[in-house]
Amino acid sequence: MKLGALDALKQAVGTTWSDPQTQGTLGDLFGTGRDVLSNGSKVVADAATTIAGQGDQTSQVRGSELGFDVSQVKDTLGGLPVRGDDRGDDYNREGQFGPAWQDVDGNGCDTRNDILARDLTAVSKDGKCTVVSGHLEDPYTARGIDYQRGRATSSAVQIDHLVPLKNAWQSGARNLSQERRVQLANDPLNLLAVDGPTNQAKSDKDAGEWLPANTAFHCQYVERQVMVKAKYGLWVTNSERDAMAGVLDRCQQ
Repeated sequence: MKLGALDALKQAVGTTWSDPQTQGTLGDLFGTGRDVLSNGSKVVADAATTIAGQGDQTSQVRGSELGFDVSQVKDTLGGLPVRGDDRGDDYNREGQFGPAWQDVDGNGCDTRNDILARDLTAVSKDGKCTVVSGHLEDPYTARGIDYQRGRATSSAVQIDHLVPLKNAWQSGARNLSQERRVQLANDPLNLLAVDGPTNQAKSDKDAGEWLPANTAFHCQYVERQVMVKAKYGLWVTNSERDAMAGVLDRCQQ
């Protein structure tokens, strides 16, 4: 059953969190930015997973409908480490994050088709998994796109990593296990069906370098980036943090 974004958030925040390292509610947990990160990857991963509705809920709730409590996201952003990019020429998408796209949730469908099925409307499939057509209300440009699978047409709708994988690699993902990086690359929280050319223009830019043309989507875009970075223990640069904070300051509570 699909949950509205606010219902999913309220359900998650109201859930009692129990872990050998910390006790309390998820709301409390996400109100303690640096403490969350210092408690280890399991706390960050599981809490962000629950808040975001990862798994069945995330795959069912449309990517453009996910929302978070702004004050909690601000606290989470304030707890992220601030460092420079770990730049280098050693980034390799397939070698470090696995080939695109995999069936990491074991439902028999690859991640691209899972996200297309989640984010498009009027979806038609070939068999259980393969999305052959549908309609996308693109969150980045606020225009409608009719999707048709085909060699010359599939690229019109692409699956964007909100936190680009190269950016993730340069902001701490190199310290994750290979299994964890594959999870990051296929995590529905970090994935969104969008206009293909716009995705190409974004490339590996962070929030300090690129935001969607559709300003109405800025809040959700930045909120999800923050939660992904918290979930996987990644850092932000000064300019990235300032850009994120500026967006969040303009968001409704």
